[in-house]
Amino acid sequence: MAAQAQNYSIRKMQKNDLEKVTALEAACFSMPWKYKDFEEALINPHRIYLVAETDWQEIIGGCMLTNIAGEGDISNVAVDARFRGRKIATALLQKLFAFGSAEYGICAYTLEVRSKNTAAIRLYENAGFRAEGVRPNFYEKPKDDAIIMWKR
Repeated sequence: MAAQAQNYSIRKMQKNDLEKVTALEAACFSMPWKYKDFEEALINPHRIYLVAETDWQEIIGGCMLTNIAGEGDISNVAVDARFRGRKIATALLQKLFAFGSAEYGICAYTLEVRSKNTAAIRLYENAGFRAEGVRPNFYEKPKDDAIIMWKR
């Protein structure tokens, strides 16, 4: 049964979000980041992690931007399975682009996506990304190639 559609807002992750973000990551990925990884992201001046939070304070999505020499590396794009298909990831990415541009002056973004994750590939293409390369056997659990995508 799908969860009820609720209002949500997007904001920067805070320390009191760490357990919820870690749980979301574990639910979405076969090799999830750990609590300490997100804790370190909070203090890294080159990183922004955004969360989508419902009006009842449930974290239902998140994504990270790392500024690497003026280019934006996007990672950890996750949406709670109960809330997928509602454009939450699209809204997170748009907010991430706005932050990247305003805070770091970024105008080129890159990411890796599993070659078999057609829903994510479609999401990124709709956000303006294009495939520009492949990293063979980049992912484990299960093994998969990574498609390198860029939005320039």
